[in-house]
Amino acid sequence: MSTELKNLVVMKFGGTSVEDAIAITRTASIVAGRRQRKLDTIVVVSAMSKVTDQLIAAGKAASIGDKSAALTISASLRQRHLDTASQLLPSEAFIGIQAWLNNKFDSLDELLRGIAVVKELTMRTADLLVSFGERLSSRIIAEFFVQQGLAGVHVDARKCIITDDQHGKAVPQPAAIEAHLRELVLPLVQQHQTPVLGGFIASTTAGVTTTLGRGGSDYTAALVGGGLHAGAIEIWTDVNGIMTTDPRICPDALRVKSISFEEAAELAYFGAKVLHPATILPAVEKNIPVFVLNSRNPSNEGTRITATAPHSRSPFKCIAAKKKLTIIDIVSSGMLMSHGYMKAVFDIFDKHKVVIDMVSTSEVSISVTVDSNERLPEICEELGQIAEVKYESGKALICLVGEDIRGQNGMAARVFSAVSHINVRMISQGASEINMSFMIEESDAEEAIRSLHGVFFADADPEVFDVTVRDAAKVAAAV
Repeated sequence: MSTELKNLVVMKFGGTSVEDAIAITRTASIVAGRRQRKLDTIVVVSAMSKVTDQLIAAGKAASIGDKSAALTISASLRQRHLDTASQLLPSEAFIGIQAWLNNKFDSLDELLRGIAVVKELTMRTADLLVSFGERLSSRIIAEFFVQQGLAGVHVDARKCIITDDQHGKAVPQPAAIEAHLRELVLPLVQQHQTPVLGGFIASTTAGVTTTLGRGGSDYTAALVGGGLHAGAIEIWTDVNGIMTTDPRICPDALRVKSISFEEAAELAYFGAKVLHPATILPAVEKNIPVFVLNSRNPSNEGTRITATAPHSRSPFKCIAAKKKLTIIDIVSSGMLMSHGYMKAVFDIFDKHKVVIDMVSTSEVSISVTVDSNERLPEICEELGQIAEVKYESGKALICLVGEDIRGQNGMAARVFSAVSHINVRMISQGASEINMSFMIEESDAEEAIRSLHGVFFADADPEVFDVTVRDAAKVAAAV
């Protein structure tokens, strides 16, 4: 790996970090700070806040033939982007971007009219539709970076992020991505320019637009960082980093200073909103540190995610909750000691591409939890051919993540003592060294989190957790 790429930082800014002219100006100052430290920068941006939701709404309206509603949403988005560009750019620069924006919105309007005519929104068309958000924001931001002396240059991410043809959640092709990045982006970095790419969007080898699914902008940043062997990947959002739990549930939640890739992936999968689990895989594979930082508080050191994290005397790093789950009980006494019973059950879930979160088994029964009810009737109908099936919705999975949980004597007793007033439906311990999880009613989730947080983070290790805010509050309360 060349020395110059060790000085490369890939910076991803989410929708709230680029939601308007003020936020984009703040983003530019953060990038300027990295360049002042003699770091080369690549910037990946999401669509402006709520734009993707509005594009989806326009598509839905068009798909039922409501062309007027769809075009009204598009007109509102057009005005928002033009207003933002006019606030950011001097008049000469704005004239050029104005023509480009109007051209793109004309294309968007044409697409919506076409959807309204056929009254159908295919996955392929939906990908093209929602791609407009990142394509628009990245172009405006690149032009603003030019005006700010940051040597911004727009790169259409679809020319670099190559995927299969699975629309809605396409699978990246790492070898092709690395080759395209080295051809199109690396020369710009070597010239100390700042490439600006839209996150989330990609294309097939044939050039058909695809998207990477939820958390796609983070994923783009990790793919770019991994493909170019960057020195660091920074995920800029609107929180100070990964917290011990959701601060809306526990106002005394603490920022985690450092966490391992494995712990972060577990947290992300089990409901933590800061990162999507797949997004950090390219960084894990290349051993590139990932930082979760706050664009509204850039002086905060955030959370550092590395291959191995420092030891903590606190047993857990974080508590996460995954809600809207369903427990499916599959019982068949006729399958007692029968070979292949479990395979037959799991093959049905695999056929419908439904992911199972937790499993509990006995000789004649299997209980599983899933977070998708979309294919539930079909799944239960097929399961009903080999067993008796019933299911319960409205469940939540509480997940505690930390170091060597399996090897700590009495840990389960401490956990379930903290939630002894709550009915626990399923338990999973021992499958992972760093994860203990259990299933409860969704209505009990917040109470369970508060109880657990009060027990396990009352005396948090200051080497791993930022306790300064809580300590300051205690001192103020005592005065």
